[in-house]
Amino acid sequence: MVKITPKKKRKRRVHVAADLTTASGRARARRELIWGDHGFLRARFSNLHRISPEMWRSNQPSPRQVLAHAKERGIRTILNLRGPSTQGYYLLEKEACAEAGIELVDFQVFSRDPPTREAIFAAKDLFGRIEYPALMHCKSGADRAGIMSVLYKLLRERTSFERAAEQLSGKYLHIRHGKTGVLDAFLEAYAAYNAGRPDGQWKPFLDWVAEDYDRPAIKEAFTRKLGRGIQLDALLRRE
Repeated sequence: MVKITPKKKRKRRVHVAADLTTASGRARARRELIWGDHGFLRARFSNLHRISPEMWRSNQPSPRQVLAHAKERGIRTILNLRGPSTQGYYLLEKEACAEAGIELVDFQVFSRDPPTREAIFAAKDLFGRIEYPALMHCKSGADRAGIMSVLYKLLRERTSFERAAEQLSGKYLHIRHGKTGVLDAFLEAYAAYNAGRPDGQWKPFLDWVAEDYDRPAIKEAFTRKLGRGIQLDALLRRE
């Protein structure tokens, strides 16, 4: 009889934040920013766009770029859509914001799930209380920054759905043929609900979210038809 030994479960490594008060800790944080977070790819391309007189969007800014945003654009608030982290990219951004007098607001958004009702209403409150000019960013500036820009346009600027939806497009490097396409499915569900209604008579977006939005059904339908698009995510190294 062959005895099968069960595989040992690997212990999940807990990341300990670098100590920015030491030279070695600061060097480690910079390595995590440049190499671990692919900051070298963003050195010459920030995917920076001004989407209104008061709001900008971009990919993950370096400390130097944070200081430039404050000096050149008068940015008062940065919305970090990646959420807080112990990684160097976040620690260095937080330090740079403090130095520049910018309020850093952590508001985590996900690129492979439709937004929850709670997140949508929280975004509305967020846009109403932050100090402008402001900048929002994720890692690439394409997907999470894209859906939040759509919500900004709808909830803060009250633009048409068609104009708001343009924020989630290839112009900003968003690719719908992969897991991040679930964000497009979310927007398409709202458009489909209003199909056949004359322009100007669509159900208000927040009313639809509160009363009709079926998040699990949208995700399930999208997952069923995803197919080969999954392979793109590993290729693009999106979070």
